[in-house]
Amino acid sequence: MWPKVWHFLSFGAPGVLIYVCFVLAPIVISFWYSLTNYNPFNPPISYVGWENYFLLFQDKEFLTALKVTSILTVIVVVVPNALGLGVALLLDRPGWLYNALRSVFFTPVILSSVVVSIIWSRLLDNEGPLNTFLRFLGVENPPGWLSDPDVALYSLASIVCWQMLGFCVVVYLAGLQGVPQELLEAAQIDGAGPVRRFRAVTWPLLAPSLTINTVVLLISAFKTYDYVKVITNGGPGAGATATIAFNVLATGFDANHVGYASAMAIVMLLIVAVVTAVVLKLLQRREVDL
Repeated sequence: MWPKVWHFLSFGAPGVLIYVCFVLAPIVISFWYSLTNYNPFNPPISYVGWENYFLLFQDKEFLTALKVTSILTVIVVVVPNALGLGVALLLDRPGWLYNALRSVFFTPVILSSVVVSIIWSRLLDNEGPLNTFLRFLGVENPPGWLSDPDVALYSLASIVCWQMLGFCVVVYLAGLQGVPQELLEAAQIDGAGPVRRFRAVTWPLLAPSLTINTVVLLISAFKTYDYVKVITNGGPGAGATATIAFNVLATGFDANHVGYASAMAIVMLLIVAVVTAVVLKLLQRREVDL
């Protein structure tokens, strides 16, 4: 018994301790704060129970942020997945040119999201290169990509999709290179064309790649903050691009309502955990069925 205990303490305890300190403990502390009116500049702390949660679902600002986050998440999950698969199919060929193109597509992934945000905010400015080019083509009133409340969210989603595209391409390329050539050759001998081979052989075997991309994109999109802060600061208008993560930090650090912000964070954590678990279960079930 003691050798097993010592083995765990030697190898397992450090990892468990780090997980408890940096994951579980902050969650527990945040949950406790969410049950209080904690404000670091207005002591003392009072226990308010579930009041923050009741107020949360009557808060139009939070409900708007939930809607914005949901729309952003759907776009970011669908678009890079679809485009990434298409690009991966085009790049799944030998040769130095295709190797170079893979590096080009992956480059945005390694850039800081703040750097990407600054670059695209300049490109999409009302007087930026894109609108200048549109005016050159004869468009008198080009869209306000970041200043129009009806367009800004989709512009923001496009920027996130652009940066995440390379990740999806790499994952799908890894999946494509794992498809047995014997199966494709057998399908070709049986008379299956390229589309039929993709639907019957390649796509089913890409199920693990689809699972990885979908879960990573879902979590990344739902906690989007830096793009919003740098590009639009939650605007234009009344929270047109303000996500839940943006509201959490604005409420907690700008308004100093830490208790209320903690309630937002806990709700966001629960939504992400539930949606991710459901999506992961469905996609893994598809992998087993295949």
